[in-house]
Amino acid sequence: MSPGSTITALEEQARDPERVSVYIDGAFAFSLSRALAVQRGLHVGQTLSERDLEALRSADEGERAVEASLRLLAARPRSERELRDRLRRKGFGQPAIEAAVERLRGWGYLDDAEFARLWVEHRQATGPRGRRLLEFELRSKGIDPETVSQAVEAAELDEEAAARAVAAKHLARLAGLDPVTRRRRLAGALQRRGFDWPVIRRVLDTLGHGEGALEQAPVPEDEW
Repeated sequence: MSPGSTITALEEQARDPERVSVYIDGAFAFSLSRALAVQRGLHVGQTLSERDLEALRSADEGERAVEASLRLLAARPRSERELRDRLRRKGFGQPAIEAAVERLRGWGYLDDAEFARLWVEHRQATGPRGRRLLEFELRSKGIDPETVSQAVEAAELDEEAAARAVAAKHLARLAGLDPVTRRRRLAGALQRRGFDWPVIRRVLDTLGHGEGALEQAPVPEDEW
């Protein structure tokens, strides 16, 4: 479009009344949110430069990125990197993503420290696991190492109790196996949940003295 393009029509969209179609010099140019059109004071007969038009498109993309972010966060909490990745996959440009992230941070809707705290809390309530796996999961979501460490430390994990709970669930499924095989299967299950060898060994040894005792043959650490 040439400099000095003129708005010739602003029409409400049939499928989305909250958006308006902007016509420039008699032809459809782009759509905008109704709120943005009102905020910028758009009206028929208004003359806009190429810079004005680009600014409107950019502002609208930023608003759409915010709306998409709010829908994603309503489904479940997300880390900043998770949100950035999802917006990128939805086709938003970097300026729109940065604008959305800044606004969401300002509203307190995007907080990696709070996300990490909730993640640890949820994991421990629904599927106990060791510190090592919790840290790996949080790092894989883009949480920085210091924040990961703080979240896990603050949770004051009782890894041995968590490991016993995991082992108890697995024991029922392994009832038909011989003690040595049960011990090895339990060790593998606990290792996959992120528990370290000293914790696993103590739990296995404790189970070895109770009902459904486990054979005390050691599980070599180099098998992990």
